[in-house]
Amino acid sequence: MTVLEDFSAALRDVAARVGPAVVSVGRAGTGVVVGPGLVATNAHNLRAEETDVVFADGRRATARVAAADLDGDLAVLSTDTGDVPAIEWATDAPQVGSVVAALASPPGSGLRVTIGTVSAVGRPFRGPRGRRIAGSIEHTAPLARGSSGGPLVDGSGRVVGINTHRLGDGFYLALPAGDDLASRLEGLARGEAPARARLGVAVAPPHVAHRLRSAVGLEPRDGLLVRAVEQGGPADRAGIRPGDLIVSVGGTAVAGPDDLHAALDTAGPTGSVEVKVVRGSEDITLSVGLGPTATGAQGTA
Repeated sequence: MTVLEDFSAALRDVAARVGPAVVSVGRAGTGVVVGPGLVATNAHNLRAEETDVVFADGRRATARVAAADLDGDLAVLSTDTGDVPAIEWATDAPQVGSVVAALASPPGSGLRVTIGTVSAVGRPFRGPRGRRIAGSIEHTAPLARGSSGGPLVDGSGRVVGINTHRLGDGFYLALPAGDDLASRLEGLARGEAPARARLGVAVAPPHVAHRLRSAVGLEPRDGLLVRAVEQGGPADRAGIRPGDLIVSVGGTAVAGPDDLHAALDTAGPTGSVEVKVVRGSEDITLSVGLGPTATGAQGTA
């Protein structure tokens, strides 16, 4: 056999062994069977507490969200996986230049398999609610819309990551397999969603606040402009309004989203924190009662 024939045979073998564990999730994404009755996917694929999953053989089942981590863009669904074998996890992290295959089942499209190489490791990106997620795998395997949540595998069909985020330049990012991912999935499978402090606001980048304040003749200030406030959330209850500029949280200056999340993490998921906002030209300090983030709108901090 030629090199290309050997390569084709290996790729077909990967698709045959891993493909049955790849499922469509709702109308938005892909998932993968990680254990009996359990499917892992991206949190951003979910729109309700229940969704449909479609297996490789065409069988359709209803899946319930066991738990979701919106900040980390990971979720586990509970459903009848039948006799579908769970994926096998890789024990070694892929290196830059490693050949990988990405599998997906975009809703209505059936199984897709593409190949590429690991182009970078340790890449950070922002999750659905703006938190920085570190350590992702960047790869060049092309993926269609609806592929998020599918597995990234090595040449032996062992999963090295869960695809999660498309970059603007055509690359894709995957949450890396390893002890941390395994621990997170186990917790979610038990129904344990991470509890993190949050305000319940959607914010604009600092440069937007500078531009808008200058446009109305106000002094430029560092901070995050509140674009929207989640109804009934901590910020709403405390009186924070759209148009406010958040300049400090818990006494820590806020110049960007990472500052905000770090200050909230320091405050913890319960209790209260002092939030200083600028409303027009007036500085206002508000006491905000915090709560866990098991639920909440995507795109809010």
